Amino acid sequence: MAESVELPSRLAILPFRNKVLLPGAIIRIRCTSPSSVQLVEQELWQREEKGLIGILPVRDAAAATAETASVGPTLSHSKTRAGSDTSEKSSKTPASTSSDNVKLDGKHQQEVFHWHNRGVAARALHLSRGVEKPSGRVTYIVVLEGLCRFNLHELSTRGAYYTARISPLEMTKAELEQVDQDPDFVALSRHFKATAMELISVLEQKQKTGGRTKVLLETVPVHKLADIFVASFEISFEEQLSMLDSVDLKARLSKANELVDQHLQSIRVAEKITQKVEGQLSKSQKEFLLRQQMRAIKEELGDNDDDEDDVAAIERKMQSAGMPSNIWKHAQRELRRLKKMQPQQPGYNSSHVYLELLADLPWQTGSEQLELDLKAAKERLDNDHYGLVKIKQRIIEYLAVRKLKPDARGPVLCFVGPPGVGKTSLASSIAAALGRKFARISLGGIKDEADIRGHRRTYIGSMPGRLIDGIKRVGVCNPVMLLDEIDKTGSDVRGDPASALLEVLDPEQNKTFNDHYLNVPFDLSKVIFVATANKMQPIPPPLLDRMEVIELPGYTPEEKLRIAMQYLIPRVLDQHGLSSEFLQIPEAMVELVIQRYTREAGVRNLERNLAALARAAAVRVAEQEQTVPLSKDMHRLASPLLENRLSEGAEVEMEVIPMNENNHEISNTFSIASPLVVDEPMLEKVLGPPRFDDREAAERVAAPGISVGLVWTAFGGEVQFVEVTSMAGKGELHLTGQLGDVIKESAQIALTWVRARATDLKLAAADETNLLEDRDVHIHFPAGAVPKDGPSAGVTLVTALVSLFSQKRVRADTAMTGEMTLRGLVLPVGGIKDKILAAHRYGIKRVILPEKNLKDLVEVPAAVLGSLEILLAKRMEDVLEQAFEGGCPWKQHSKL
Repeated sequence: MAESVELPSRLAILPFRNKVLLPGAIIRIRCTSPSSVQLVEQELWQREEKGLIGILPVRDAAAATAETASVGPTLSHSKTRAGSDTSEKSSKTPASTSSDNVKLDGKHQQEVFHWHNRGVAARALHLSRGVEKPSGRVTYIVVLEGLCRFNLHELSTRGAYYTARISPLEMTKAELEQVDQDPDFVALSRHFKATAMELISVLEQKQKTGGRTKVLLETVPVHKLADIFVASFEISFEEQLSMLDSVDLKARLSKANELVDQHLQSIRVAEKITQKVEGQLSKSQKEFLLRQQMRAIKEELGDNDDDEDDVAAIERKMQSAGMPSNIWKHAQRELRRLKKMQPQQPGYNSSHVYLELLADLPWQTGSEQLELDLKAAKERLDNDHYGLVKIKQRIIEYLAVRKLKPDARGPVLCFVGPPGVGKTSLASSIAAALGRKFARISLGGIKDEADIRGHRRTYIGSMPGRLIDGIKRVGVCNPVMLLDEIDKTGSDVRGDPASALLEVLDPEQNKTFNDHYLNVPFDLSKVIFVATANKMQPIPPPLLDRMEVIELPGYTPEEKLRIAMQYLIPRVLDQHGLSSEFLQIPEAMVELVIQRYTREAGVRNLERNLAALARAAAVRVAEQEQTVPLSKDMHRLASPLLENRLSEGAEVEMEVIPMNENNHEISNTFSIASPLVVDEPMLEKVLGPPRFDDREAAERVAAPGISVGLVWTAFGGEVQFVEVTSMAGKGELHLTGQLGDVIKESAQIALTWVRARATDLKLAAADETNLLEDRDVHIHFPAGAVPKDGPSAGVTLVTALVSLFSQKRVRADTAMTGEMTLRGLVLPVGGIKDKILAAHRYGIKRVILPEKNLKDLVEVPAAVLGSLEILLAKRMEDVLEQAFEGGCPWKQHSKL
């Protein structure tokens, strides 16, 4: 232990943050900061004998503001260089772990040390120097032993560290002898030794150690022993300071008695809890020791509330869930089973999650039934969607039936149309008009029946199906549920989701929908189902039979223009923080965007192009060289230090303070001389050269053997060119362009019909029996990367073959569609409205249709029909008559 040492009047001071070194304790400190390294080098390392330094407690600046007065007087001193010293426990004598953490944040960052007015002189027992790092930093590790207390009288700096004028607080030998004769001190000493011995005995039983501590208890004087024992406890900084300030021996010993008693009592409480738990456990319950300990701790604290247990909480939720009687019985059985299980059992968690699902499902909870206002519903549909008159009328009829009979089992509406025409938003509008919550379930790409019906609970990671999960998410039993992309479900060895949907969409069966995970019937009859699809062909017929299909065709250019001016442009400007004061897009420019940069059924690409124009305008507004005016509550700040730092090219760390203004208010601070008006040069600069040209058809039909057809795709109607050429060969037919079986058969039929009518059409001489003698025919459908199939290209193929063999060009302003038979009859095809809209978008002026498709023209907008010449054909000869300029002079009416 520390012998009597004569202290100098001035000591070098090492700050010891939020920790206290007591006399007799030993600590190990890692010195890394510039100030502590310089102190160690000059005061300890460069001297041959073991030097002395002062360890002075300091407090963090943030903690000192409110608590300094409770500790005692403090000295504050500004510090410009700081580091961090981390102290560790020494293996020689128990000591507390301490740290002096000082933030490094720049040369000019200042920190305030809140010094305590009393410290401990320490002697260096061991000193080691670490390897110098490439940056030049050196780390010292020093082991210090506390010697005696001192009072701080004066604090000054010596280089980067501090020195202090001190006076020791150790008692003289005579004073110690006088205190030893004091009866109160003797009683305190005996009580302290007895309590300390009891504590050592308890620790020795738990940790099998304590021999050295007993030796210390018998040999070290009591006034030093008190500091050593307290230093080994984990106590607060305030208690450490209180112990340091206890200069009077009786006060110090009394404080030590109190701390040792507290430590002993905490150990006894822990032992009591452990004994209580072990007494309650049987052999089969040993594995649940931790949970029983937690319960015992709650009982000891008087905070054991069984009502707050998870199982009790689930039971209360189940009681308020409003389950039907048969499901309530099933849930009760599952709950009783859960209560018998321990949380560590494998099936506990799955049963717990299952009961939570039963309790969370809205068995009786539904959206509040509001009185339907058909006028408001019409206004909402008109505000959300432009055009679509027939679709809106069908939705209003659907809502009217719901108003007259709320529990009516209406049909399942299925909106079919190309992307971007508003199918999903129509379903959302239905939910808003009915005042019900809206749930969207995406079915695109699912191939597992369990996505609809759920997994069986026997599987690891099982979960309910998407329908039950969606109902749980919205929290009502009667939402409007959108089954999105119902045409894109697949099937594999795991089942067919489309077949599982048959029960869901059948009003006679979905009353008792049985989810495999739920394993009890759930009533889906209150749910209003709405489905969307891009095309009907992939939907299985039984599933399609359960839905009422409402087709949404593409928009005409005129409708796109109105949609852009009324909906898209305001939304795009708002999304980019702009207004009409910054960007104006005239109608003429929107028309050019529609004609030259978009050829789609919907309006998504149109919105993307408008967004590109808005981004270009946003760049101009953001780059303008105009100072943003300061608010009246803000003042300019002049800082010579900041100006000097900026002039030196140094980095300055700044904090951004929110202005509490929204985007519109901030954007309003910008102003430009005049708004940016979009013109044709800007269109080409931002969007690039035009992607489409009205002269495309004329340029591509410039040679014989090319015709223009109309086809239907999942993205709406499209114009399809057919190219035919011949070469020397053996009379073979070559087909390219990723063609399906149906379109290949149409090509064979077309070639056969042309060869059979070659003489009548004057494509071959009367004595020429084989039109393909010594030559092959190659038919190609451009855009070879796109798969193609269907029968509607029959008349287009015949027209292209006749053009090739007659060397007559087909009219470039004419497009056609229709299936043909081997006898030359033109049969009706589907998708007429989409095909006519596609022809209108491409600038086609004449369209040849099968005569039996005349009835489908009712669905085509009058504005589109007015700009097109519709030609009807009953036989193939009628098509050829209209397809060529000046008619077909070589045509001779063939007889069946």
